Amino acid sequence: MSVVKSPLSDADLKTVGEALRGALVDLVDLSLVAKQVHWNVVGPRFRSVHLQLDEVVDTARLHSDTVAERCAAIGVTPDGRAATVAAQSAIGTVPEGWIKDGDAIQVLVRALDAVIVRMRERIATTGDPDPVSQDILIGLTGDLEKHSWMFQAESV
Repeated sequence: MSVVKSPLSDADLKTVGEALRGALVDLVDLSLVAKQVHWNVVGPRFRSVHLQLDEVVDTARLHSDTVAERCAAIGVTPDGRAATVAAQSAIGTVPEGWIKDGDAIQVLVRALDAVIVRMRERIATTGDPDPVSQDILIGLTGDLEKHSWMFQAESV
């Protein structure tokens, strides 16, 4: 059933829909990973890392809503269900239990890197079929790259 008529051709809709749905999965998982680490970080840099993790959560949640709404606007159903996220996310697992601040930083650097690589691929594939969706992906990738830079700078 299609409730919303897409302005895109069927082929373009498939390409853009896959890119947006994949972005949504990665953003939902990034918010979950950052929150899990946020709850379990310990160490001398606890406070700064703890607060920085919340910034990543806020960014991922904000952009996930934008991506999901773009899906709906072009006639693609957004899918952020737990099973979908678990099956399709690019982010690896997070260690269980307390996480030392330095290790927490590395977990986030790896998670952000995994998501950024896939976002850049999505940017490339959406340019011709849908510059509007591409623009959304460019903006959110810039925000993720800023977070990555800040975590990398903390790991030196």
